[in-house]
Amino acid sequence: MSATILDGKALARQIRQRLREQVAQWVQRHGVRPCLAAVLVGEDPASHVYVGKKQQACAQVGLESRLIELPQHTSPSQLLECLDELNADPGVHGILVQLPLPEQLNPDEVFERMDPRKDVDGFHPENVGRLVQGRPRFVPCTPGGIRALLDHYGISTQGRHVVVLGRSPIVGKPLANLLLARGPQGDATVTVCHSRSAHLTQLAKQADILVAAVGRPRFVGPDMVRPGAVVIDVGITRTQQGLVGDVDFPAVAQVASYITPVPGGVGPLTVAMLLQNTFQAAQALVQDGNS
Repeated sequence: MSATILDGKALARQIRQRLREQVAQWVQRHGVRPCLAAVLVGEDPASHVYVGKKQQACAQVGLESRLIELPQHTSPSQLLECLDELNADPGVHGILVQLPLPEQLNPDEVFERMDPRKDVDGFHPENVGRLVQGRPRFVPCTPGGIRALLDHYGISTQGRHVVVLGRSPIVGKPLANLLLARGPQGDATVTVCHSRSAHLTQLAKQADILVAAVGRPRFVGPDMVRPGAVVIDVGITRTQQGLVGDVDFPAVAQVASYITPVPGGVGPLTVAMLLQNTFQAAQALVQDGNS
């Protein structure tokens, strides 16, 4: 068996093309260009690369982007004041704060200060609560991209056992809630595993759909995958051999039925969902008369 590749890069192109057309029509009708403001604190090289790619993606679909760069020593009060200004700016419809933040800054405090209507990453407590209730304002970008990829390839989650390796508030927890929700893109039985989980290999091997989001290169080998399972690799780590995911791709591809590559799998869809959420935020704010 050799797994079918789930091509996230190709799907992201389709989403961006559709979004480009929708944004152009909407701007012509309303005279307002959706705007995403990115806040970048410090000098982390990877963060600068990620934010740059997001700005390029905005330009490709006709969104305005703003970059607010703050120094490494930025204090909590300075960052919160920056967010207050963006919250109050009617020309800004979406806000993202690039992670990781310097150690003196508390991400929870930062996300709580953000206007939940502009929180296009979906990390504000109100947006997290809405997701848990099954009525999300914004679906967090990586879980949303995973769901879009499964749907595009006709891989149903209804009644299937999804095992998520990793309980982060960015991927593992929101993805579990998304797949538990009622409806055609949910209704899964979900097991979330983490660093304290016992019998991890046995749990993983029960999965119809296995999602690896642990941040450990090649952590998932073929011994953890049930033959015919769908494998979604969220991880990405730079090694001497290049970029690799949490899954030992060559070996697991011989066992799985479908698998995402790294790069070119989940990553491009995360950015596409960010653009989609920003457009959705602009539509809602303009409709409410707040822009």
